[in-house]
Amino acid sequence: MIESYVPARLDALPWSSWHWLIVVSLGATWILDGLEVTLAGALGGVLTRPETLGLTPARVGASATSYLAGAVLGALLFGYGTDRFGRKKLFFITVAVYLIGTALSAFSWNFWSYAFFRAVTGAGIGGEYAAINSAIDELIPARVRGRVDLIINGSYWVGAALGAAATLFLLDPGRIPIWLGWRLAFGIGAMLGLIVIFFRRWIPESPRWLMIHGRNPEAEQIVGEVERKIAANRSNGVKEYWSSGAKQMPGNHIITPSLQHSIAPIRVRTRTHTPWHEIWDAIVYEHRRRSFLGFVLMLTQAFFYNSIFFTYALVLMRFYSVPEQNVGSYLLPFALGNVLGPLLLGHLFDTIGRKPMITITYGLAGILLALTGWLFHAGVLTAQTQTLAWTMIFFIASAAASSAYLTVSEIFPLEIRALAIAIFYAIGTLAGGVGAPLLFGWIIGTGSVTALFIGYLVAAALMIFGAIVEAWIGVPAERQSLEHVAAPLSSKGL
Repeated sequence: MIESYVPARLDALPWSSWHWLIVVSLGATWILDGLEVTLAGALGGVLTRPETLGLTPARVGASATSYLAGAVLGALLFGYGTDRFGRKKLFFITVAVYLIGTALSAFSWNFWSYAFFRAVTGAGIGGEYAAINSAIDELIPARVRGRVDLIINGSYWVGAALGAAATLFLLDPGRIPIWLGWRLAFGIGAMLGLIVIFFRRWIPESPRWLMIHGRNPEAEQIVGEVERKIAANRSNGVKEYWSSGAKQMPGNHIITPSLQHSIAPIRVRTRTHTPWHEIWDAIVYEHRRRSFLGFVLMLTQAFFYNSIFFTYALVLMRFYSVPEQNVGSYLLPFALGNVLGPLLLGHLFDTIGRKPMITITYGLAGILLALTGWLFHAGVLTAQTQTLAWTMIFFIASAAASSAYLTVSEIFPLEIRALAIAIFYAIGTLAGGVGAPLLFGWIIGTGSVTALFIGYLVAAALMIFGAIVEAWIGVPAERQSLEHVAAPLSSKGL
């Protein structure tokens, strides 16, 4: 058994350049994911041409399914590995898997090679969700954890916007030959992956993970080095932190005045790994209400998002006669709304609180989609006003969807955090990433405005159901240490 001040010291740190490094190097994952999904979606039509891979439409859809299947398997495999072997080791492995997969996609020679390389790429991205979300929450101070997590998850749409803009250039046969442009598109993702690996060299292992696994001296050393760097930079806005009365704790540990009244070491029994039966008991029995909450939030937002996003181009082309080559320009304002939502609303999840904000964003997103669906059914929208309506909806829905990832990453004990993220990400991906596009693709194929309206009402009802569940059993985790929100399994009875 050990006593450690590591969690409290991490939460006490003032915001610094070290935190910005974490945000940039780990948050780039979602930019890569957004870029990857957007490029692959935009390339679907191009890959049916004989001078590329000559795929049938069915095989284009099958390659997307391969990517999603790889993401699910990668999340589960690497999620368990993240809890077992460490955050840092796995977020290097997962980005390497992504980089290899997307680079090889550029050299595909037929359907089977392309589908396999897309599955490898998906495995890397799926693993990133578990490794990176757990690392972010364990390194970011509790008082700003909500807004940082939301903004990073929302950065997916920066990648989506970059992907949409890139396709306008790379898929223009007047600039680059068709047979080469699609390969260069995948090369962009590989190059960005190399940049991410470069930045991640300076990110340490999670001190919280080290503490649990019997390596508390290493954890203390990492936090101490960060404190010393901040102490050496008392100017440039950090001076107020020191002049406000920060004091030294045992072992020269620096704790802000706001935490002095409640500071106490955490007691844990160190372990090398968590047995499967303990993982099962924690998720299925001890935290079953939280598991249901995570299941509902992840599934409803995934269905809601993918019902719109993966059929976005089809709706514009089928019902508004937008030319295929112009769809990317309609995606840009949509992506902008998704980026601005978490950026402008994120701080409210730390100030107003998790339960009210998650309830409001889920409920409001559902109501707005139902209203937009009614306007679509009434035939009063144009391609431009439809895009404007979707932009407004997903300004709210983006914050809601990001809060689902935040929720599942902070309401489970440290020992199973990454695996819990992986499980609920896999559920959401299977339901929303596979079920929603199939359903809405079939509806759009019928050409029925009424059927599509009903589909939008189903997606809206699911989001409203998510809001009700959050209001019922949501966890008020704002400004609380992770150990207070969910006590580590290794601290039971201590």
